[in-house]
Amino acid sequence: MIQKFIELGEGYADIYELIDLGSRMPDRIQHAIAFYSEKNGRPVASLSLVMKPAHQDKFQPIYICREGVPNPHEQPNQRFDLYKQMVEEAGKNVSEFTIKPSNLFPETDLFYQHLIGILRMNKFIAPLS
Repeated sequence: MIQKFIELGEGYADIYELIDLGSRMPDRIQHAIAFYSEKNGRPVASLSLVMKPAHQDKFQPIYICREGVPNPHEQPNQRFDLYKQMVEEAGKNVSEFTIKPSNLFPETDLFYQHLIGILRMNKFIAPLS
């Protein structure tokens, strides 16, 4: 199974695209994850949806809005509340991880490989096959 992050943006307005995506395909949501970090001195969240593969496909998309939403534990905000509401309406819970910020990695692809490792280690996605 190939898992890949698909970045919708950095969460300012793109979060509404993520929410719409989850609302239109609630049956495909496998996990909803909030990754928390501190970037440039600000506590931020990257919100993501791990989707089930379509039909018998060997590709698992992980949609993400990277580090554009304030960490709701530090600064409650409407964007996170709307995301959480969509997740709950889909019958899921938001899983939370504290991670290193993406700017500590020389390339964004390395940041996403790091996140895939975290998700595999915690059995949120299937191992590499």
